[in-house]
Amino acid sequence: MGSTAKRVGNGFTYADYLTWPDDERWEIIGGEAYAMTPAPTLRHQDVAGNIFAKFKEHFRGKPCKPFYAPTDVVLDDHNVVQPDILIVCDKNKMTDANIQGAPDLIVEILSPSTGLKDKREKKALYERFGVREYLVVDPEHEMVERFVLADGRYGREDVFGWKEALPLAVFPELSLDLWEIFDKELSQDDASGPL
Repeated sequence: MGSTAKRVGNGFTYADYLTWPDDERWEIIGGEAYAMTPAPTLRHQDVAGNIFAKFKEHFRGKPCKPFYAPTDVVLDDHNVVQPDILIVCDKNKMTDANIQGAPDLIVEILSPSTGLKDKREKKALYERFGVREYLVVDPEHEMVERFVLADGRYGREDVFGWKEALPLAVFPELSLDLWEIFDKELSQDDASGPL
């Protein structure tokens, strides 16, 4: 399809998306096509792998399931995304081909080519469709912004640095030790002193 896809008429749909080449990764937000290129950096993939491994271990044998990109999430006919990591608890949303409807939690890991879209278009999209918790992970600055849905809106973000544990709002029994996620060593001073 090439990287010059533009909105036409009412925009692209999931039916259009299914006709695009398998060797290209795209998302549709509001009917507009967004190329998922270039490929993620090794740092991006390392951080994503660390988060997914933690989720996979925690949810083993439980009804909620974690997934990682490229997994299609079909929010509606004009909104199809491939979050870096997602957790779905409603088995009726899980099909052989994709996820139908909003996941319970989504993690997007920033990269230079997708950062603005993740913090603007995708945040608005996830809020609109009722994603209960949205984590925006910044590997470069080693921090995470967390948005939690309340009364249909994301409130002000909570910001966590790499020396902190990030408790999940939707899954309160689970927290992410961010020093492990970012592959950092926590010194004695870090563990006992102010952040």
